[in-house]
This record gives sequence, structure tokens and C-alpha cells, in this order.
Amino acid sequence: MKNQSKHILFSAFSLFYLLALWSTATSSMTVEVEDEREFDYIAGSAKGPMRWGQLRKEWEACDKGEMQSPIDLPSWRVEVIPKLGEIGRSYKSSNATLKNRGHDISLQWDVGSVGSIKINGTQYFLQQCHWHSPSEHTINGRRYELEMHMVHVSTDSGVENKSVVVGLLYEIGQLDAFLSKLMENLRSMVDQEGERQMAMIDPTEIQMDGKSYLTYTGSLTVPPCTEGVVDCQQAGTVSEDQIKLLREAVHDYAEENARPVQPVNRREIRLYQPNEVATPN
Repeated sequence: MKNQSKHILFSAFSLFYLLALWSTATSSMTVEVEDEREFDYIAGSAKGPMRWGQLRKEWEACDKGEMQSPIDLPSWRVEVIPKLGEIGRSYKSSNATLKNRGHDISLQWDVGSVGSIKINGTQYFLQQCHWHSPSEHTINGRRYELEMHMVHVSTDSGVENKSVVVGLLYEIGQLDAFLSKLMENLRSMVDQEGERQMAMIDPTEIQMDGKSYLTYTGSLTVPPCTEGVVDCQQAGTVSEDQIKLLREAVHDYAEENARPVQPVNRREIRLYQPNEVATPN
């Protein structure tokens, strides 16, 4: 009965996923590689996902790590923990830059200009968001049409967890209002590296209604595949035209820019739900 309740929750979920990354270098933040010429998503390619860990020494975790992301999130492995606590979000409008990185489209803000989230008393400032199509994480084996990653960083040198990534999953449906604001500029960037300066962009318009979230220890899903991550999920909707435009804008090899699912190994997958909506035993 417990597993059945979890399956019902997953099939109509209102969740998001969270990745809390730490860096071995306390003087720098854990970041994704920006140079898209160094890797690609083509299966069997010399620079493809199966070879990322062999391309550069600092990317060895992509090949040898045992806590890699993305993974499938099966309901039978989830432990409901109502005491994990909610994620505090405090965003505001700020100027942003829309950037075609070749392997994805990202929207970037100056750190500290657009607000933050707070986790266990630590503040993480929103730095950028980007999109993967199809989704990288799967739920009970189901792959969604789109996944957004919102990358946050801490400016506190004494904090071990340097970065936090909030992830959201999308299925086909109505237009995503936030993505709609970027459509005109995206059309002008099809197959062209470069960037566009945007007017005030407010991340509170990114739909994140649910308070529940999934967590697990994982990694960045692009090189350097840094491990030490806590993960979570929320479902929204996006139109087929919006997905098509995101795929057209990036280079041909990255039209589908999702890393293959990685082994779960012995990792725990935890679900936070407020006490008033906790799944019964």
C-alpha cells in the first residue's frame, strides 16, 4: 500500500529537484564547462557522453564517479521525510543575458542581482538557468519533454556546498509563460553562438508552485560532472513549438542535449512533503 501511494503521488506530482554541489577548491565556485567545443552529446562520438571522463583529467568524475546524474527516480525507492524542510525562495527582476552556448541555451544574471534561495540557513544566489531536451532525469522510467536547471551559488567562502541547482520537468501542454518572453530573441539565435542582452527578467515567473521536492546525492550533468549533489522535481507544461525552437537554436549535435541516465547504485532518494500532505504509511 505504501508503494502504491507513492506511485499515485509520482503520476500527478508537484515536485522540483534540488542539487547542492560542493567544490574541492574553496576559492572558486563549482561551475559547468562553457566551451561547447570540448564535448558533445552524440552517441559513439569521440567527445560523446561515454568518453567525457577521458577528455580531460579534471573531468574524470564523469567516468569514474559513483554518484553521477541524471538518474531514474523510481517511486519504490523513495523515502518520505517530512522534516527535510521547505526551500526559501526570494527572487526579483534584473537585467539578464540570453546566451547560446552551443550545447544549450542559458539565461544568465550577475550574481546577487536577481535574488536567492535559502537552504539550512545558507543563502545561494541565482546565477543562470538553462534547458535540456528531452529531460535528463526520468520518473519511473518516463522521460519528460524538457528539463530546466536553475544554478545558484554561494558567495560565503566558509560554506562547503558552493552551488545549488533547482531542476524542473515539463510535459507537452500549454505555453510556458516564462519561456515565451525569450522566444523572439531565441529565433534570432538559431544555430548562432552569441548572446542577447535582455530587459528586466523576473525569475519569480518561473512556475514553482509545489513545496514538495525529491533529493538524492548526485552530480553536475555536464563536464566536469562534479559530485556532491542533492536532487528534486516539479512538473510544468511547455508547447511543442517552444521545445522545437530550443532545439533549433543550439548546434545540430545538441538538439537533444540530455546526458544518458546513470546508475543509481546504493543512493537514497528522499521526498520532502509538508506534514499536512505527507503520504500515509
